[in-house]
Amino acid sequence: MFIRLAKQHRQFVQDLVMNLQALAIVLERQGYLASCYTCGGQMNSASFMVSLAENHLIRFLVSDYGITWTEMRDDRELMKLEGAEAISQLQELANLVKFQIKPSEQNLTLANT
Repeated sequence: MFIRLAKQHRQFVQDLVMNLQALAIVLERQGYLASCYTCGGQMNSASFMVSLAENHLIRFLVSDYGITWTEMRDDRELMKLEGAEAISQLQELANLVKFQIKPSEQNLTLANT
């Protein structure tokens, strides 16, 4: 049972990394400064960052050790979430893409939307 769960978790992380890479590409095409870096070819971890506005940064980290969402403004941490809450907040970011909201139209923190 535990071997199966470990395999499912690795697949989940890989799927999340692939989606982060795609999200970074789409955000860049819409005018955001975004990047997604992975370590190695196995896609078992990633560092995703996007600038929503001047001095407003989102950092999303995923690895076998955990998932973290950090939102910062003016170099101050506004919010830090982990696990499922971090992934839910990532959906809010994806909604920016889905509804094609431009960077200049996004002035609030994502947590407030």
